[in-house]
Amino acid sequence: MTRKQILLRLDPAVHEALAKWAADDLRSVNALIEKLLRDSLRDAGRNVKAAPMRRPGRPPREED
Repeated sequence: MTRKQILLRLDPAVHEALAKWAADDLRSVNALIEKLLRDSLRDAGRNVKAAPMRRPGRPPREED
């Protein structure tokens, strides 16, 4: 699956607040922004058929 890449310019204070929130949730800033956008789309009644997001936190270790 190919993911779209965008350039997002943020005020440094906004980025700092997002980074703290993301760290509290064990997410990257990118994953937090995507979660917030998905939640906003859903709340606005604009459901999107998108692949599910990965759970927050470290991915499970692969067994050899």
